[in-house]
Amino acid sequence: MTPGTSAKASAPAPSADEAFRSEMLASLTSDSLHLILLPTEQCNFRCVYCYEDFQIGRMADVTVQAVKHLVDRRVGELRALGVSWFGGEPLLARSIVEDISSHITAAVANRDSVTYTADMTTNGYLLDAATFARLTSLGIRSYQVSLDGPQTVHDRTRIRANGHGSFARIWENLLAIQRTRTDAQVLLRVHLTPANLHAMPELLRNIRGTFLSDKRFSVLLRPVEHMGGPNDAHLDVLDQRQRDIAITELRSLLTEDEASPSLFDAPDVCYASRPNSLLIRADGRVGKCTVALNDPANTIGALSPDGSLRIDQARFSPWVRGWQATDWNAVGCPYAGMPRREVPLLSIGRGPGRPAL
Repeated sequence: MTPGTSAKASAPAPSADEAFRSEMLASLTSDSLHLILLPTEQCNFRCVYCYEDFQIGRMADVTVQAVKHLVDRRVGELRALGVSWFGGEPLLARSIVEDISSHITAAVANRDSVTYTADMTTNGYLLDAATFARLTSLGIRSYQVSLDGPQTVHDRTRIRANGHGSFARIWENLLAIQRTRTDAQVLLRVHLTPANLHAMPELLRNIRGTFLSDKRFSVLLRPVEHMGGPNDAHLDVLDQRQRDIAITELRSLLTEDEASPSLFDAPDVCYASRPNSLLIRADGRVGKCTVALNDPANTIGALSPDGSLRIDQARFSPWVRGWQATDWNAVGCPYAGMPRREVPLLSIGRGPGRPAL
C-alpha cells in the first residue's frame, strides 16, 4: 500500500495529470527504497493456479549477508525503507526472515529520519500467534493470507505439497491471531473463480461475523488470473463482466458502507514499475516482478556479496518506461507489452554524481 495524505473535503479531486505526477515523484525519489525479499522459493503448498516452479531453495548465507550490506549502504540516505517478504512460502525460511529483519531494525533504530515498514505475503499455514507476535516485534506489521472459499472449496485448490487440505489450520491461526493484542494488519485475499463463486457468500458472511469487527482485519476480493502455471490451460477464470458483477455483489455481503476500511482496493500503480522497488531472489538475482519469475526479462541484475547492485540498464528500462511515456497502463502493469532486448550486465556503483539504486 502506498502511504499518502488525505485532502481536505473541500479540495477538488486531483486531475489525472496531477495524480500521475504525484505517483511519479513517489516512484523516482532516491531517498525511498522498497525491497521484495524471497528467503526461499520452496513452498509447502501446491495451489492449482500457482505459476512458480520451486526450483530454487533457501537463500544462501552469502546472499543473506549481501542483503544486510545493501541495507547498510543505503540506510544513511533514506527517508523510507520498505521490505516485502515473499516466496515460495517465506515462513519455511523463518530464521532468515528473523535474521535480516533483526539487522534492519537495529540499523534504523537510531535514525529518526528513516521510516521502516515491512509486510509479508504468506499462505498462513505456519503463521501461528507466537510467530505473528515475534515477526511483528521485528517490524513486520502487515500480512496477506489467501482463502479460496469455505473449507470444502478451499481445500480443493489450496492444497499442501503432501496432497492434504490447508483451510482448518489457516483458520485456526487467524482466530489465534485475532485473540492477541498484537498491533498488525491482516489482509484476507479472497480468490474468485467461476467454480467457487457459489460458495463465497458462506465464506464472506463468516469472515464478516468473525473478523471484520476487528479493525486489524480487511478483505481484498481478487479474481484468479492466468499466470502461466502448469495448470493454466485448464484453469477457468472470470471474464471482465463476470468479475465486475461478482465483486459488486460480494462486497455487499461484507459491509453496507462502500468506504469501509474492511475492504481494500489494490493500487493502480504496480510496484514493478517503480524504479526504487527491487526484487531480491533467493539466489541473489535482482528482478522486478513476483509473477514473471521465469521470464529472462525479469532478471535485471544481481546482488554482489558486498551489497552493491549490478544492474542491466537495458533490461531495467522497459519496466519503468511508463513514467516517461505518461502511460497509466504501463505503470499499472509494466510486464504487459514489454519490449525485449538482450545486452550484457553493466555495473552500477556509487561513484561521484551517481546515486545507488
